[in-house]
Amino acid sequence: MSANDAALDLIFRNARSVNRFTDQPVSDDTLRQLYELLKWGPTSMNCQPARYVFVKSAEAKARLKPALMGGNVDKTMAAPATVIVGLDTRFYEQLPTQCPAIPGAHDMFAGNAALAEATAFRNSSLQAAYLIIAARALGLDCGPMSGFDAAKVDAEFFPGGDYKTNLLVNLGHGDAAGNYPRGPRLAFDEVARIV
Repeated sequence: MSANDAALDLIFRNARSVNRFTDQPVSDDTLRQLYELLKWGPTSMNCQPARYVFVKSAEAKARLKPALMGGNVDKTMAAPATVIVGLDTRFYEQLPTQCPAIPGAHDMFAGNAALAEATAFRNSSLQAAYLIIAARALGLDCGPMSGFDAAKVDAEFFPGGDYKTNLLVNLGHGDAAGNYPRGPRLAFDEVARIV
């Protein structure tokens, strides 16, 4: 079974990174549906290190605002929801339950901080991509961002220290008037080879 052209257009070919959103809200139920889809995306050893904070309220937006770079302030404050995609630096504590097929998986990461850090970053980035795909499949538009001060976001939203911010994604219903002209994509032969 494969997706039809309408689904591929919705998720990839016609989808855009959005800079401006309408005032149509994103419900808490939709955010829960979003997670219920994205959680099925594969991660290495089923490690699932991503942690999510869905920032919707005016109070929470005000807490996020000081961490944003100038060009991201207005669009983030206007977005119906902004997801802080973080990563759990101690994700491996869940591995005995999440990956029982590999005995000793916990110890592999608990004793190797560099491996744990790289694995958490790589796989939480994958999970952020699944979030974008799932959001588009649910009819939402996305604006992923890396223009922010991660230390400030961590201090405000992850004060315990075990979670670290990876990236932010604005969610809502896009206003096409705010889109930049679509940039070109590199051709297969420029970026790939079959060996």
